[in-house]
Amino acid sequence: MAKFLEFQGKEFFKKAGIPVPDGFVAKTVEEAVEAAEKIGKPVVVKAQVLAGGRGKAGGVKLASTPEEAGQAAGAILGMEIKGLLVKQVLVEEQLAIAQEFYAGLIINSAQEVRGPVLMFSPEGGMDIESVPEDKIATKNVDVIKGLMLHDTLNMVVSMGIDGPRIRPLAAVILKLYELFRKNDCRALEINPLVLTEDGKVFAADCRMEADDQALFRHPEFGIKIGREFLKEPTEFELMGWSFEASDFRGTSYVAEMASPEELLKGGYVGYHGIGGGAAMLGMDALNKVGLKVADYADTSGNPTASKVYRAVKLIMSQPGIEGYFLSGFMMANQEQWHHAHGIVKALREELPKRPGFPVVLLLCGNKEKESQEILKKGLADLDARVEIYDRERVYDAKFIGGRVKTLVEEYRKDQAAA
Repeated sequence: MAKFLEFQGKEFFKKAGIPVPDGFVAKTVEEAVEAAEKIGKPVVVKAQVLAGGRGKAGGVKLASTPEEAGQAAGAILGMEIKGLLVKQVLVEEQLAIAQEFYAGLIINSAQEVRGPVLMFSPEGGMDIESVPEDKIATKNVDVIKGLMLHDTLNMVVSMGIDGPRIRPLAAVILKLYELFRKNDCRALEINPLVLTEDGKVFAADCRMEADDQALFRHPEFGIKIGREFLKEPTEFELMGWSFEASDFRGTSYVAEMASPEELLKGGYVGYHGIGGGAAMLGMDALNKVGLKVADYADTSGNPTASKVYRAVKLIMSQPGIEGYFLSGFMMANQEQWHHAHGIVKALREELPKRPGFPVVLLLCGNKEKESQEILKKGLADLDARVEIYDRERVYDAKFIGGRVKTLVEEYRKDQAAA
């Protein structure tokens, strides 16, 4: 799912009429101080990363003065939360909280639901999974009928809320659903949804995730890669995504696992998996023999030969790699000759540039016999260390990993001698 930072989600809240605290994004200590001065009251400084648990990690701090806000920002900027570097913070006014609630929507793909599920709880400020079941009101929303104000009023009342609090809470929940629907969200949460001491309601936090498959309808999101991505994509990754964005036939997932500078230190292999589970098996096999994957690539779901070709060309473009490994540890029901044609074309273009380069190909499944013939005939005359395996080795990750290691070591000796 395409994820949004808190401040990005709150911009959508503002447009939808959901009240949010006054706040500004800051990338430096000076900007944080300036933001606190503009707000003119005590603030909270929050790390902006696509990960939960910010508070426990020290990524949320209170500040009474602009100077304290600067100190808080200085402590948060540059820290890592669940492996993600904090590059910016949200400086936001502190709220006089009378009560915290939870409101959220997710898509339930279960056969009996297959639609949005709306949730509301008077137990806000904690993970919804930790809230007792009797403290959560839920409603499966009929996407044809939609949601009405009386639906959200009933949800709020069912949780024991009374008096003047009912209508503003119900109104925010209704707007939350409309925002969820309009933006093709898979998840949209406010936790906590705050009722202040003067009776106002604010979305004090935001978690927003949109459906990857709907991003083509939302250029306004400015999302560069239409899949869950927790960091700013590299040029390598943007190129890999371009194969997917221009051709929906099958999958072509390519991600960078090491920087070009790291690759030049040696020990990396260009990695090409077929199927998620099988790809994990191949990566584990390489790790166990002391090799590392330069990239994570997966072409599955019956991609075209042209799509496979482009993925292989991108994998082979990485500087310093010491081999290419096609990890087909699965009896795929896709027609594997598409893979074979794409691989042969790409390697025939790339291998003449690097004599003796190691290539290990494990490919089996539907059209296996034809695919093996394409690979063997197409690569037979190349000056490279090419080994091709079929279903007889489909579960033998230890053997395949060992062969990659052996060929890489032979290649290194040749390079050293040259």
